[in-house]
Amino acid sequence: MKKPTSRILIINDENLILKEFIKGLNSAAKSLENPLGITFAGVTTAREALQAIQDDGDIQSVLVDDTLYTLKNGEKGSRNLQMTALKLVQEITRFRPELDIYILIAQEKEDEVVDALFTETVDGYFYREERDYRGMYRILNAQLQEKARTPFYDQLKNYVLMAKDAWHTPGHSSGDSLRDSPWASDFYQFIGEHIFRADLSVSVPMLDSLMEPTGVIAEAQKVAAKAFGARRTFFATNGTSTANKVIFQTLLAPGEKLLLDRNCHKSVHHGVVLSGAHPIYLDSSVNKKFSVYGPVPKQTLFNAIEEHSDAQALILTSCTYDGLRYDLPPIIKAAHAKGIKVIIDEAWYGFARFHPAFRPTALEAGADYATQSTHKVLSAFSQSSMIHINDPSFNEHLFRENFNMHTSTSPQYSMIASLDVARKQATLEGYKLLSRTLELAQEVREQINSTGVFRVLELVDLMPDEVKHDNIQLDSTKVTVDISRCGFAVEDLIRELFERYNIQVEKSTFNTLTLLLTIGTTRSKVSRLYDALMRIAREGRAPRRLYHIPEIPGFTNLKYLPRDAFYCGGELMPLLDEQERINNDLDGKVCADQITPYPPGIPVLVPGQTITHEVVRYLISMLRSQKRVEVHGIVYDGYLPCLRLLTAAEEKGLKKLVK
Repeated sequence: MKKPTSRILIINDENLILKEFIKGLNSAAKSLENPLGITFAGVTTAREALQAIQDDGDIQSVLVDDTLYTLKNGEKGSRNLQMTALKLVQEITRFRPELDIYILIAQEKEDEVVDALFTETVDGYFYREERDYRGMYRILNAQLQEKARTPFYDQLKNYVLMAKDAWHTPGHSSGDSLRDSPWASDFYQFIGEHIFRADLSVSVPMLDSLMEPTGVIAEAQKVAAKAFGARRTFFATNGTSTANKVIFQTLLAPGEKLLLDRNCHKSVHHGVVLSGAHPIYLDSSVNKKFSVYGPVPKQTLFNAIEEHSDAQALILTSCTYDGLRYDLPPIIKAAHAKGIKVIIDEAWYGFARFHPAFRPTALEAGADYATQSTHKVLSAFSQSSMIHINDPSFNEHLFRENFNMHTSTSPQYSMIASLDVARKQATLEGYKLLSRTLELAQEVREQINSTGVFRVLELVDLMPDEVKHDNIQLDSTKVTVDISRCGFAVEDLIRELFERYNIQVEKSTFNTLTLLLTIGTTRSKVSRLYDALMRIAREGRAPRRLYHIPEIPGFTNLKYLPRDAFYCGGELMPLLDEQERINNDLDGKVCADQITPYPPGIPVLVPGQTITHEVVRYLISMLRSQKRVEVHGIVYDGYLPCLRLLTAAEEKGLKKLVK
């Protein structure tokens, strides 16, 4: 097992004192227990300190001498105690909020220093004159070990190593049902012994309860909240899809308004049905050249907030699947001015807290709720997500009731452990790993562009015209590649990469591929990708015609609450008539289901929405497209594609929505 490296940076502008502290603390680290590989280094100015913190991802803590003061031009000036501590602590926290910060103070200045730093993130104080290096080291070491602790994972591992006999669920009984089976032992061997031994039951009290945590799960969630900058954090073992639904059911009573981007994940639209909310759908911007759907224009959001100031909540996705990020602070400020709660789906952006290139996060921008797919972009198992809450009027009882409505009474403990470990890794080496990921993302861009055939789309290429002045940013770990000159249709290129070069990409449009870089991306993978694309480029295929997917029609009239429409029995009506032409009888009918072509995954119809000739024509073009497109929600009567519609009698029994 690789031993960690941890550095603690000391900042003091007097060289002799600095050298004495470094020597004394390193000596203590060598003579005492040091499982985290702690060493001490020093600098004499704030500028050097900030540069070291930027360059060295192994720095875990900072020890600031209160006498340090640097003028704006970098020259040392008169010592100003309040400016010293306050400015430097703020700069460090702004750049890397996960770092522990300690202050060295003179005893006679104690009150002045503590008062100045009272509202800042300071983890402790030491008296400069005491020079108790062994005592200081013990405190610093203990604090770092506390941050490195994984309360739930540690307890789970301890329990597994106790080797208790299982007289409880699950039925495989620590894998014993599989281990010696002539039919199933290969599964046991492939998956691994500890997966089964850690797959336990709620019958084990020492592992706590996800539904009502008071022990190690509660502790792990508390540590995660601090790491991600939340007041409260909850672990979810059935994905961000369910996390979104839980929040909706907590904030929205039937009939209450919700402002939402039509481009939101389908779980958001399902949450509308479950909560009974009255959705105000907002059309997202669209880049027609590359079939990329972006953020809702800022002015559209401001207008919707003003027009529907009685809305209870607003939900947006930031960043989008393609990496486009909203300028959240002014949007959240406008919503809060009207008393509207803000939910941000950060499924693809759960790492952002741990590198300044990606901030502000949704919570830092003022969001009340943020949902994150920790499994998508950090090191948690699939389906493992987090719900972060900063809502000052958070109703914990109501939230817990809704959370428990969706949470299994038999959660997968390995998923909970993976969330605990993912938080630890992000806190202690997230900055370092994300710095490497950003470097690799830049290399990938340069290498792909050097093929002369493939081209990486940058922000200016991806951003729809409607949002070009909305201060949209691009998450550079999402790399969208224009493939239009390579001579392959997108399905053929994906097949070529998979079968010939062992490469699987994230997603595609008719003329682009999307590559996702994560903290697990390696330089070897980057080299293999470059080799594959360069070989394909050198084959010199003539560009071929690529079939453009039609643009999704604008949102039509929502006639009834989605929940009311969805729970009607309905009737089936085919999209085509007997002559294989558009069935004109659909025009003006009301859909009972959510109909979503994937890609791009934006619902063209939701329950309660009026169907138009344009919508039907679009759906038929999707079903007939040369590029394979899944259309979720279509019902097949034999080979005939149909929609489930409200009957005339059902419509009479429903209350129409007021525009």
